[in-house]
Amino acid sequence: MSGPGLPGEMTVIRAGKAIETAPEGIASASFRVEHLITGARDGEPTAMRALLDPGVRTHWHSHPRGQLLLAVSGSGLAQRRNGPLIELDPGDAVWFAPGELHWHGAGEADAFVYVSVQVLQDGRAVQWHEPV
Repeated sequence: MSGPGLPGEMTVIRAGKAIETAPEGIASASFRVEHLITGARDGEPTAMRALLDPGVRTHWHSHPRGQLLLAVSGSGLAQRRNGPLIELDPGDAVWFAPGELHWHGAGEADAFVYVSVQVLQDGRAVQWHEPV
């Protein structure tokens, strides 16, 4: 994929070809992300595959138009603010409502891989908050 915005035609993103380190300050430790699609305008989706080592957790965050998270492999955890801790297995899907504060991460014993999809609003897909 070249340049910002969504591809104009069918595009294959090969696994492992676009892995980079996630920005600092958004999780308990660094983790790897692979951008699958990157919307450029409000209403367009962004999607990424994330690869977290055991015990790595994102900080609290929310998404202005919500987030769909699909557990791909390993052992995952998720929690909404003031909600129970939920264990995630491969194939599980989680919907976080617009503006809902939450975090997700890897269990203590296993790495966790997930795909997330979120939509841009006012040029942003995520609002980061304090550590868990």
